[in-house]
Amino acid sequence: MLMVDDVHTFLGKSYVIQGASLRVNEGKIISLLGRNGVGKTTLIRSIMGLAPISQGRIVLHDEDLTTLKPYTRAKKGLGLVPQGRQIFPSLTVLENIQINTRMSREGQGSRWNLQTILELFPRLKARLSNRGDQLSGGEQQMLAIGRALAGNPVFLLMDEPSEGLAPMVVREIADLVTRLKAQGLSIFLVEQNFKLAVGLADHVYIMSKGRIVYESAPAELVENREIKEKFLGI
Repeated sequence: MLMVDDVHTFLGKSYVIQGASLRVNEGKIISLLGRNGVGKTTLIRSIMGLAPISQGRIVLHDEDLTTLKPYTRAKKGLGLVPQGRQIFPSLTVLENIQINTRMSREGQGSRWNLQTILELFPRLKARLSNRGDQLSGGEQQMLAIGRALAGNPVFLLMDEPSEGLAPMVVREIADLVTRLKAQGLSIFLVEQNFKLAVGLADHVYIMSKGRIVYESAPAELVENREIKEKFLGI
C-alpha cells in the first residue's frame, strides 16, 4: 500500500531523517511514536512531498511518488491532517471543506462528499457558516480531518490529531479513526498519546534521531518496558 524506503531528509543543514523505512498495508493503521524532535513530523512532510527528500523512495500502490509535487500526490490518493490543524481561520467551515473538494482525485468517485463528511461530524453541520477561528479546538480538529477526507484519499496521514484536546474529544477522534479504518481507509498515525497510538494501531514503529529503531505489534510494545523507557520515557 504505502512504502517508505530508506528515506533521508535535510532541513537546511540539519540531517533530520536518516534512512527511515516502514510499510503500511492496505486497510491498516500504523502508529509512529517517539520523543519530541526526533523527526516524526518531518517524515510525514517527506511522504507528502512538503519536505523534499535527498535519498530514498515513497511508493503508493506500486507507484513511485518520490519526484511528484504535493498536489500531485494528493491527486494520487494521499491525504494529510497536519499537526496544529492548519485550517484557514478566515474561511467558513464550508469553505475550508470545499477547498479540498476542488483538489479531489481525478477520475475517482466521490467516496466522501459534503453530506458524508457532515454525517461523520454532525457538530460541524450546525457550524457551516462559522469561520475557522470561531470553532473550539476539537471542532477545528474535526474540520481538519473533514477537509482531508474531502480530497477522497485512499491513504491518510495524521500528525498528532489528539494534541491539545480534552480527553472526551480524544475519545471522539479515536472512534472516528476506527470508523475510517472500517471503511477501508489506510492510516499512518503520528501520536504522542501512547494509549491512543497503541490502542488504534495494527502495527507500531518507534523513531529516534531520524531512524526507525523499533517495530512490533502493539501488544508487544505495551509489554516491553525497556524499549518504552529508552525511547519514549515511559
